[in-house]
Amino acid sequence: MRLFPGRTWEMSRGEKKVYLSFDDGPHPLHTGFVLDELKKYNAKATFFCVGENVKSFPGMYQRILAEGHSTGNHTMHHLKSNTVSDEVYMNDIEQAAQYIDSRLFRPPYGRLSPFRAKLLGEMNRAYRIIMWTVLSGDFDKRIPQKRCLENVLLKAGNGSIVVFHDSEKAAEKLRSVLPAVLKSFSERGFIFEKIPPV
Repeated sequence: MRLFPGRTWEMSRGEKKVYLSFDDGPHPLHTGFVLDELKKYNAKATFFCVGENVKSFPGMYQRILAEGHSTGNHTMHHLKSNTVSDEVYMNDIEQAAQYIDSRLFRPPYGRLSPFRAKLLGEMNRAYRIIMWTVLSGDFDKRIPQKRCLENVLLKAGNGSIVVFHDSEKAAEKLRSVLPAVLKSFSERGFIFEKIPPV
């Protein structure tokens, strides 16, 4: 994964901080659940939002910001990078930017060509591309709940960026795994921090 320069895979490893992130929302139910759980631990996180979902649920997006979390652009329509032209892909990001005021960007499915990464850096917003250290696997029906939890508990540490999804397909695992992750890392003295806006 370090083959791609100019992308952030982890934060500083010097402190006991974990950076939880949530992709594909906001969702009227599941994002609310996430925010409620985070509040129990005074935890901050980063939400990589899909523009059409922000447009549909602006109140939930505003709640994310009001509760002190950061947001990032996850395209307008959650596009698969390899199925559309450069122009369509970049325009979709610009469209999402009308609803998501952030210079953080995470490509859907983690796929982004070096050329498009270069374009993102040259845009007026000069996006910072945020990847991850640990992918929980909450979205994957082949991964059992126990393994999803172990993915995070065993692989995350100082400065890790962890990916969950506040979406319908991830909801069942998210609702059991996220509380356990928050509890475990809190008991070990970790702080949950948001990725700072650029």
